Amino acid sequence: MTTISMTEQTGSSIIQTVQEYGRRLFRFIRQRVKTDEDAEDILQDVWYQLSNTLSAEPIEQVGSWLYTVARNRITDKYRKQKPLSIDDFVYEDEEGEVNYRDLFLADFVTPEDNYEREMFWDELGKALNDLPEEQRQVFVWNELEDMTFREMAEKTGENIKTLISRKRYAVNFLRERLKTIHEELV
Repeated sequence: MTTISMTEQTGSSIIQTVQEYGRRLFRFIRQRVKTDEDAEDILQDVWYQLSNTLSAEPIEQVGSWLYTVARNRITDKYRKQKPLSIDDFVYEDEEGEVNYRDLFLADFVTPEDNYEREMFWDELGKALNDLPEEQRQVFVWNELEDMTFREMAEKTGENIKTLISRKRYAVNFLRERLKTIHEELV
């Protein structure tokens, strides 16, 4: 059982603790957060709390204390979620296509987010109006109403491959038409 305090051992105890636990503690934190930067920030908080606590009281079982503080800091980080922005909802799928579905349906907090969403919807509406009816309908059913191609085929009597082809044409057209707004938003 390791016990350290500032009165027994000065700053050298902190240095020894950092050397002994630093890498393992960083890996522990990194497995539980999204980025290296988040892990480094949390680790820095742990070391800061260690130095403050040592000046007030001794710590028994330093390893256990460090991991408990790290777990608490990770939990605090996830509790303090920042407001989401448009960038959090626009992403590329496995085929490299930009996916706007979450952007369409997201609730936004800031007026800027609402403005950008309204601007996007206006441009999407204009672009959809310029599509041939069959392509527009397939796109709307599949992307906005979450209808499968099988359901569309049953509804329309069309071949699934035909519906997929129509959607592909619609996506290509919309990608080109919305290219500038995509660059502005992302």
